[in-house]
Amino acid sequence: MGLQGGCMCGAVRYEATGAVTHPTLCHCVDCRRASGAPALAWFSVRKDALRWTRGTPARNPSSPGVERLFCRDCGTQLTWHGAAAPDEIDVTTGSLDDPDALPPADHTYYSQRVRWLHLADSLPRYPRLRSDGMEP
Repeated sequence: MGLQGGCMCGAVRYEATGAVTHPTLCHCVDCRRASGAPALAWFSVRKDALRWTRGTPARNPSSPGVERLFCRDCGTQLTWHGAAAPDEIDVTTGSLDDPDALPPADHTYYSQRVRWLHLADSLPRYPRLRSDGMEP
């Protein structure tokens, strides 16, 4: 059995199986605005490893080449998918039944963080993407 989760109202449920990659806490402006939170935790799986077990999420083409899926009833953001990685999908860690099972391994888009949020962790911090290198 894989990781299970869903939206706040229970209308949409999913199961993610297979290898998990890139558990992160994203600080980008788009994630903040889409979630209403100062940062958003994500993990990635192969797109074919994510299966909807109840309901069908609504789609939001939030920017060119990006689609976010969410519950049309309660608004819970569930996934992010970018055209640049067609076989991968990001799932919101907070939508997991047990989000403690998958803590973030780093911070992405740290250069866009809100300045009043101070997290006492020693995780790597990347100004944007991991490929850009770490925060000085």
